[in-house]
Amino acid sequence: MSAGRPREFDADAALDKALEVFKQKGYEAASLPDLTAAMGISRPSLYAAFGNKEELFQKALERYNEKMSQAMENMLAAPTAREAVARLLGSVIETNKCKGAKGCLNVQAALVCGDDAEGVRQELSSRRARIEWMLRQRFEKALAEGDLPLGTSAADLACLVATVMYGMVVQVNGGVAPDTLRGMVEMTLAAIPAPNRTN
Repeated sequence: MSAGRPREFDADAALDKALEVFKQKGYEAASLPDLTAAMGISRPSLYAAFGNKEELFQKALERYNEKMSQAMENMLAAPTAREAVARLLGSVIETNKCKGAKGCLNVQAALVCGDDAEGVRQELSSRRARIEWMLRQRFEKALAEGDLPLGTSAADLACLVATVMYGMVVQVNGGVAPDTLRGMVEMTLAAIPAPNRTN
């Protein structure tokens, strides 16, 4: 039995191209011709390497969230909770300065997911919940260190920051000016309780 023909394309590079298509168009609007054209491969090659469209999306989503989780961990490692939030929300503005940028795959791909893509929608919801959990963990750490006043709800604060972050992504996609987004960041930072200082 002879071995199959060697793959004639870089699978990681092709997956990155698919990821960009999904970010630009969302899951449902990204057609197979869109994907194969961006990836530079034929439809049979796509199926052979990645499976069907949903499987390709899952692989692209996994790759995206691996990078995003590492970036978030770096930002959340800031010395204070306020600085961590400033870095996180500021990154939304910085990331989307590039022409054609469409924001977060976890948000953009979910905006038009209909009933036929319920599995994709549930997966995206799970990814967003993971990010909110990371924020909650950071705020619980801040509480333990006295960086947030006692009585602050880490869960509520995480929900607020996550909601603002995802809202900013949608606003970016709608063409909202960076200065407006910076104002949103400042208002969010002002909502973070200051630590109690006794000396």
